[in-house]
Amino acid sequence: MNISVTLLIIAFTSLISIQGFSKYSVIDRLKHFPAKAAAGGEYYRMLTSGFVHADWAHLLVNMFVLYSFGTVIESYILNEFGNLQGRIIYLVLYLLNIILANIPTAIRQKDNPGFSSIGASGAVSGIVFIFILLDPWARLYLFFMIPIPAIIAGAGYLVYSSWAANHEHGRLDHAAHFAGAISGMLMIILLKKEILSIFFFRLVHDFPF
Repeated sequence: MNISVTLLIIAFTSLISIQGFSKYSVIDRLKHFPAKAAAGGEYYRMLTSGFVHADWAHLLVNMFVLYSFGTVIESYILNEFGNLQGRIIYLVLYLLNIILANIPTAIRQKDNPGFSSIGASGAVSGIVFIFILLDPWARLYLFFMIPIPAIIAGAGYLVYSSWAANHEHGRLDHAAHFAGAISGMLMIILLKKEILSIFFFRLVHDFPF
C-alpha cells in the first residue's frame, strides 16, 4: 500500500491547525515560546509549533507549498532508499527540520517573553531548497505569475530572510525560514552526498541563457 507521507503530514498539520483556529489554547500550548522553553524546559515546542498556524491563509500557503515540492522530494528519497526506509527518512527529515529551523530563534529570543512563533514554514523551506539542489533551473512562479529560475528565487529568499531576521521585528520568524532552508540542504547532502554532483552538473549543463 503506497501511502504518501507528504499527504499524511498535510492532513495531521491541518487537523491540529484547524483546532487551533477555534480554540486558542491549542496554539498557546504548542507554539514556539523560547522564553518559556528556557525557563520551564518546554523544548517540545520547537517541534509542536510546526503543526499550528495563525489562520487559514497561513495554513493553506504552507500546505500548498509542501504538497507542490514535498511530493517531488518524497519520490526522490523513496527512489534512492526504497519504499519503507525512504518514507521513514523523509518523515524524520521533515520533523527534524522543524526543530533545526527553530534553534536560532530559540537562542536569540530566550530572554524575550514577548516573542512566540508558529507554523511549518521553516521545515517547508528545507523541502523547497532540497528541490532547488535537485533542479536549480526549474521554473518557479512568483505570485503564481512571474516565472523565475529556482536558484535565483532561492538566493533571493536567503538574502531577504537573513536581512529580515536582523532588521524586522514583526510576526514572521525569518530566522527560522533561513535556518530551515540551510538545514534541509545540509541533511539531504549528509544522506546523499551525490546530490552536490547533481546540483553542480545541472547548474552548468541546464543553464538556460
